[in-house]
Amino acid sequence: MRLSGPVRIRTTAVAVVMATIITLSACNRGRHRVLEVNYVSAPQAALRDQVAAIYNRVGTVKNGERVEVLDHEKRFARVRTASGLEGWIEQRYLVDQKTYDGLQKLTQDNQSAPAQAPGILRNDTNLHITPGRETDHLYQLASGAKVAILKRATAEKQPGAAHPVPKPVEAKQSAKASGPVLEDWWLVRDANGHVGWVLARMVDVDAPLDIAQYAEGQRFVAFFVLDEVPDGDKKIPQYLCVLTDPHDGLPYDFDQVRVFTWNVRKHRYETAYREHGLNGVLPVTVTSENFEKEGTLPVFVLRVTDDAGNVIERKYKLNTPIVRRVLAPGETVAKPAFRRHR
Repeated sequence: MRLSGPVRIRTTAVAVVMATIITLSACNRGRHRVLEVNYVSAPQAALRDQVAAIYNRVGTVKNGERVEVLDHEKRFARVRTASGLEGWIEQRYLVDQKTYDGLQKLTQDNQSAPAQAPGILRNDTNLHITPGRETDHLYQLASGAKVAILKRATAEKQPGAAHPVPKPVEAKQSAKASGPVLEDWWLVRDANGHVGWVLARMVDVDAPLDIAQYAEGQRFVAFFVLDEVPDGDKKIPQYLCVLTDPHDGLPYDFDQVRVFTWNVRKHRYETAYREHGLNGVLPVTVTSENFEKEGTLPVFVLRVTDDAGNVIERKYKLNTPIVRRVLAPGETVAKPAFRRHR
């Protein structure tokens, strides 16, 4: 059937309009197609209305926020937030899904890990997925933030990396050993439960001043309250302290321990036990155990590496002011473990 002139024109016009709508719809879908999912790695970052020297701020995104990436242009990405806000952001403020998943797994694996000591950050610090200055990171913690120290690791210092907090080089460090320069890193858990690696020199172990003053030039690695003793109307904590030389890159986490007990008569701390030369490995475990006639006593377990490279456990008990090894069946020691110092 042949259409008359007016009908043919109207049909053609409708077809053109429909084709235009379909084309515009396809273009619109292309502009809003999600390329990938990223997460904001800066404390906060601005969203721009355009990639230009002069722009308007259309919004702000915060650390850890999930965004959908819609487009890329040079060093910028166009993103859409969960609330539907769209804008351009510098690509350096974003990390990919793989980095986010890696930090989530690190957090899950260490959510229940026992804290070895509280720490305070010296500067704004990134939480890295693995030890190393150039490794991926997502969350950033503010200077002064409190963290729980969980583990230690070392990583090679990157060539040309500056020390954020320079320290004077001691005389005995002048003769450098061959090989790469290593830096210590702490695995920490923040107040929000996020877990990641931070450069150890950026964290101060928050040891109580009453015992920190007896460090004798050594570095506190961890400390634990073993129990409390009454002194008048107060209860005074007694401590196990784990220390090492103040140098990075050592082949062990700690090499010495001290137990500080409280002298009720003299109202002061005294060193009830000291042991050196340990090839210590974190974590240290503190608990209590019933010893029949002695009653329930504080117990701590050190993990050390033996001459064959095996990690073994050593158990100790505190019956104030005496510390003694608790030997496993068949275990012997060549020398008494108890030595008292004042």
